[in-house]
Amino acid sequence: MNPTLLSPEGLSGLVFLGLVAVTICGAVIATAAKRLIRCLTGLVACFMGVAGLYYYLGSPFVAMMQLLIYVGAIAIVIAFGIMLAEPDEAKLVKKKSGLSGVLSLIAGSAVAWGLAVAALRADWMSPAVKLNDGSVRDVGMSLLTTYSMVFELVSVVLLVAILGSLALARTGRDKE
Repeated sequence: MNPTLLSPEGLSGLVFLGLVAVTICGAVIATAAKRLIRCLTGLVACFMGVAGLYYYLGSPFVAMMQLLIYVGAIAIVIAFGIMLAEPDEAKLVKKKSGLSGVLSLIAGSAVAWGLAVAALRADWMSPAVKLNDGSVRDVGMSLLTTYSMVFELVSVVLLVAILGSLALARTGRDKE
């Protein structure tokens, strides 16, 4: 029996599609906008959509880390980079050709199609792991056992972002 739009399954599908739409629209804005602040806004929307997808798919800890690290820290580092960037648009490099955009669209579409085909053909099993209740004790135990590698990788990404902001701040703007 197919679920109707107002059933829990139908609404769950709409929430999932909404999160996918937010992620894709944010990515398009981040890559297609001409102003840096609009690119940053699109990137933040994309990161928030990904965090929503993590939460929807049953991983609230990774969703929280996505919000804290990427939406919070990385977006702030990029905002500092924007503040240090060249304000005069006449000095910026002009775009020569639209061929790179077409090629990236083709490559991205091929990857998305391949992932969709793999997802539709896969034999999905329900997770055997019991989800925790979100208490501080359970989050701490998950952080030190199950998600320790994820936590370390997120901290490495944050370290790289901090080093990038320090490199930007050290060179600063060009003085002519």
